[in-house]
Amino acid sequence: MTDSSSANAEALVPKFKFERLLNQDQAGRRCALYGAIDGQPALLVLERAPFPTSADYLGSVAGSLRALKNLGANDIYHWYLASSGEIAAAAGGDGNATADHEFADLKINLIWPCTEKHVKKYSKQGMRVVTETPAIYREHVRPYMAAQRAEGRLNWAFNIIEGRAEAEDVIYRTPFGQDPEEGFLLLPDLNWDRRTIEALHLLGLVERRDLWSLRDLRRRHVPWLRRMRAKFVDATTRVYPAVEPDQLKLYVHYQPTYYHFHIHIVHVALEAGATQATGKAFGLESIISQLETMQGANGEDGDDAGMDAVTLCYTLGEASDLWVDVFEPLKRKNGTASRSP
Repeated sequence: MTDSSSANAEALVPKFKFERLLNQDQAGRRCALYGAIDGQPALLVLERAPFPTSADYLGSVAGSLRALKNLGANDIYHWYLASSGEIAAAAGGDGNATADHEFADLKINLIWPCTEKHVKKYSKQGMRVVTETPAIYREHVRPYMAAQRAEGRLNWAFNIIEGRAEAEDVIYRTPFGQDPEEGFLLLPDLNWDRRTIEALHLLGLVERRDLWSLRDLRRRHVPWLRRMRAKFVDATTRVYPAVEPDQLKLYVHYQPTYYHFHIHIVHVALEAGATQATGKAFGLESIISQLETMQGANGEDGDDAGMDAVTLCYTLGEASDLWVDVFEPLKRKNGTASRSP
């Protein structure tokens, strides 16, 4: 392309006259605009570019933010909306925090002080698919879970459950302490900006502390799980009337980030990244259906039959302790991580 033709092409975009928004997807990171250039119809697709990786930029970005607005804080976790400055200035932002908030283009999570586990979780790493048999779960993974819980990294969750933090954000909750084995609550997930409906992401937390993961679910929990699902869907559509029940997905992570049973509720339009992918997310309805068909040890119906008797396949990062301490040694010992020791 010659310099003159490149210059002519670059001169077109500033002449674009916006008429209407056609679509916004990728959780608000891409939008399609309809308008005109020189009286002829035009379509302009905008997508946020990747962040620059230069040390100069990354070293200065935190100090150059405008209109930093805290959305919440709990224990070591903090989250914000902010403007990088350029978008607010281009849109007429006057430096006023309220005005610039309308043009916020960054969602920021801060973990402080962070731990080595946080560093591993957010670092780029290779991925592995592992097969966790009931024996591997019982002899290796369950003790690993117990050790993680013993380190006391669930304070932020208990703060929410007991009403010491984020109480104003709770969308629905059963009366706290009235029935500890049945109680639960619903609130926005810290990864949602609380504005983009198609990126809606809520979190359901249970009161009881004896359920660490989906492995602890039993057939006797099915009525409770169904009631909880119904309440979550009803509360979500009531608080966010633009959302209909069949626009919601409910799922459980395995392995979860933390070992206190919780359910994710997201809009179906939310981009299905790694956290919703096969090998990480297990649909709540599928879990309930599987529990309903389970039988006791002797082939008879039994309410104690549960997910601890199921073989599960899922993905792990190579830097995770579960891979390093459990599945990689099993792979070396047995030739594959899927075999029971």
